[in-house]
Amino acid sequence: MIMKVWQLLALVTLTLFSCVEVEVEAEEEVSTRAWQLTHPLDPLSQQELTLVQTTVLNKYPTATNTVFFHYVGLQDPDKATLLKSLSSPRSHSQPPRTAFVIAIINSQTHQLTVNLQLPNVVLSDTLHRGTGFPTLTVEEQTEAIALPLKYGPFLESVKKRGLNVSEVVCSSFTVGWYGQTERGRRVLRIECFLKNGTANIYVRPINGIVILADIDRMEIVVYRDNAVEPVPKAENTEYRASHLKPPFSPRLHSYAFHQPQGPGFTIRGHTLSWANWKFHIGYDVRAGVVISTASIYDPEVHKSRSVLYRGYISELFVPYQDPTEEWYYKTFFDAGEFGFGQSMVSLEPLHDCPPHAQFLDVYFAGRDGTPQHLKNAICVFEKYGGISWRHTETGIPNEEIREVRSDVSLIVRSVVTVGNYDNVIDWEFKPSGSIKPAISLSGMLEIKAVDITHKDQIKGDQHGTLVSENSIGVYHDHYYIYHLDFDIDGVDNSFVKTNLKTVQVTDNSSKRKSYWTTSSEVVKSESDAKIKLGLSPCELAVVNPSKKTSTGNEVGYRLIPNAAAHPLLTEDDYPQRRGAFTNYNVWVTPYNKTQKWAGGLYVDQSRGDDTLAVWTKQNRSIENKDIVLWYVVGIHHVPCQEDFPIMPLLSTEFELRPTNFFERNPVLKTLSPGIVKWPGCGKP
Repeated sequence: MIMKVWQLLALVTLTLFSCVEVEVEAEEEVSTRAWQLTHPLDPLSQQELTLVQTTVLNKYPTATNTVFFHYVGLQDPDKATLLKSLSSPRSHSQPPRTAFVIAIINSQTHQLTVNLQLPNVVLSDTLHRGTGFPTLTVEEQTEAIALPLKYGPFLESVKKRGLNVSEVVCSSFTVGWYGQTERGRRVLRIECFLKNGTANIYVRPINGIVILADIDRMEIVVYRDNAVEPVPKAENTEYRASHLKPPFSPRLHSYAFHQPQGPGFTIRGHTLSWANWKFHIGYDVRAGVVISTASIYDPEVHKSRSVLYRGYISELFVPYQDPTEEWYYKTFFDAGEFGFGQSMVSLEPLHDCPPHAQFLDVYFAGRDGTPQHLKNAICVFEKYGGISWRHTETGIPNEEIREVRSDVSLIVRSVVTVGNYDNVIDWEFKPSGSIKPAISLSGMLEIKAVDITHKDQIKGDQHGTLVSENSIGVYHDHYYIYHLDFDIDGVDNSFVKTNLKTVQVTDNSSKRKSYWTTSSEVVKSESDAKIKLGLSPCELAVVNPSKKTSTGNEVGYRLIPNAAAHPLLTEDDYPQRRGAFTNYNVWVTPYNKTQKWAGGLYVDQSRGDDTLAVWTKQNRSIENKDIVLWYVVGIHHVPCQEDFPIMPLLSTEFELRPTNFFERNPVLKTLSPGIVKWPGCGKP
């Protein structure tokens, strides 16, 4: 369906905080061919996951083999074939649909490709012989954290502390890598916490105990009880509304949200159409939400134009800054080690997402390959965002002009909970052509128990903030790296850096002594595209050098970054070697469908030998090619008392903004939604 932009925007129906609603125009009926209902990038279905399970287990029967599935996802199809099938479905067939599988079979890591169109066809089966281990499964972590609760020495430690083991719960932590050359075992550190009066277990650690579990043999292999530290109190740590006592403050007034004719977007399968946007919402058990084949309708040329082929969070690196024995290993890679997708949680209607949000379920493979169903994994909704554009003109005699356009945007939301932290992941699309990815953090701090109740008692570096009695919130970082495969009006793009520089006036040609101007360069290689933001002002854009506006500007999209955060660890430190993709804020690489994960394919106990930083040493050409922009969003987190016992949202975002992409403001002729009476309310 192709409609004028203003017609599409008129479909948006929102009301917030008042008894008004938006006029809605009837959406014209359109026929949809069957091919549109299944997109080549659709996530694996329940039936396909079952097919993968059956195919692999037919080759390796469980009667004689031990088989554990650690990753099952869609194998990226050939990009050129896929784009042809989408642009001309009648003349081009869809690319073959296959699954990529990582499984530990008889203690060896296999990489398998499975045909999803024919039963029992394994297209390839190779062994991984390098460093690192696959993403952890939920089931093996669940087994591992139960080990201490039936382990004699741990029960003695609990008794020595005067605690009740029935109130103890444990959690699993990856161990990292610290220079050892021999191939290690698959192990986890296990830490335990005390409930006893609160559900907020992470703020009540039982410190002083070191537990290491071999998760292949599923047994504790290292145990030490080093010291007895006081367990922080449960008082004022509860966060469940049903357990909180009044009074509640501040008191917030109720609000209304009404869309009498439903939302202004349509979802067919996993393909979404809204206003002038059309894109695909995918899912991967490691990446979580994946946005693909995003295009925007241009009213000047009367066609949709491609913007983003694929966008997702490739990795999240969270290094803590306490070097002591019980903390040094806490340098987590939440996507590669724990799986962003399998760590997604069901969203709460009316709280995580507003009324009239639509929800998508997803499936992923469990440890035995059985499909696992996650209900309400993704929600889509419209949001009133204030002002799209405005101007008040008072310069015309005897006349005052005030033009304001309301802004409505579309949000694709998911929540990823890895242990103590909740990551609210938003993709916001605006009718102006901007895409605004956003991250909001909530959840609990990692707390170190100490025998300190006041800041005056602190001696030496405690590596954090005393946020409550006996509770140090440890310093740490959050580094999210986005994989952004732009296709600006086509596949072949270039990366342009425009420097802003000061020019001094020395020839007395002006009353001014200085001004600033710009100097642009087309970045030709990967090495030159590595950028540390914040050192000098610059504009960064991905352009299509073969497409120009009527005035001769190359069409493009610009990265408008957030405040830059740079690593504070030394580059030779072991965690930083593994997380070397954070050494720069921006990277650009030629498209390679096998180079998806900035931290490498096998991240658990990895050694930094398969990362974005290693790939770019090839210094490949990136001029007028199919290129990928990688952008690091960083947060240095110095905890404060307001983060305790549970954090209010800490948010950051960036913008991908059209730059000479359109001939003029694309929402110039977009009218604000009209106001009509809301049934049951008085006159507005």
